[in-house]
Amino acid sequence: MTRATKVRTLDDIATDGHVFSIIAMDQRNTLRRMFTAAGLDASDRDLRTAKADVARVLTPAASGLLSDPTFGVPAITEAKALAPGCGLLVAAEPAERRSYQGEPRTHRDPVLDAQWVLDQGGDALKFFVQLRADRPALAGPDLVAETLSVCQEIIDDCRATGVPVVIENLVYALPGEDLAGRAREDAIIEAARALNDLDIDLLKLEYPGSPEGCRRLSAILGRPWAVLSAGVPFDQFTDIIRIASDEGGASGFIAGRSVWREVVSLAGRQREEFLASVALPRLERLVAVAASRARPWPEVTRQAP
Repeated sequence: MTRATKVRTLDDIATDGHVFSIIAMDQRNTLRRMFTAAGLDASDRDLRTAKADVARVLTPAASGLLSDPTFGVPAITEAKALAPGCGLLVAAEPAERRSYQGEPRTHRDPVLDAQWVLDQGGDALKFFVQLRADRPALAGPDLVAETLSVCQEIIDDCRATGVPVVIENLVYALPGEDLAGRAREDAIIEAARALNDLDIDLLKLEYPGSPEGCRRLSAILGRPWAVLSAGVPFDQFTDIIRIASDEGGASGFIAGRSVWREVVSLAGRQREEFLASVALPRLERLVAVAASRARPWPEVTRQAP
């Protein structure tokens, strides 16, 4: 089959052992803010260069690369920076986010569909949401139903096109809420429970905060999940992968800033040296942890318990 007609599976973004060791560089506004925090006024070219540099050095060790269509995918394609055998996940959520009275509101651009992902050279579609499935019913739009409806539209499109769909969720504090500890864990669990009812190929989820939280996730999920790094320090994320795998049955990780955050303050030879001598060994350590502990995704039942 040609690349254009091949039906893709999660193995296109997984290791030979069927676990996910994915490097994330899909940040747009966040990456620009990181440059600003480092005292640099980054141009669009600076963003593209940073993304290509990260891809060139790190993707030989990764099973997949998650990048954005605005800066990342064009730069990586032009520079031929994606290593052979490394799958490409394309972020398909709109760059500009909407809100309703202080809460995030999910929407999609129909143009950014599964065929568009294939046209970008992608192997999987990733869509970011912020779901609070435990949100009380309030006057105004049903933000939970809206989010799940958008996810279902994406799933239907990906099924028809033969592209795996990865849904990433981050919970958020409701207006006036202090979301921490057990309350945050509960919010992550309830969002995962709602998303598990949809036919999503892979969930990209936050660490719920404890081994117990991971066991709670494992008890409700009937599909593969990968733990995201959320920018936590590298050593902390290494422990998170172990716990998420051992206690939560995670099938791997999708890691970004925890691995490469220092690139924003470096350029040229210094950046290349950092990526090769610090970021790459970090990634290789995470890959080794996942290889020995993560649950191969085909072993996960496709139906909820």
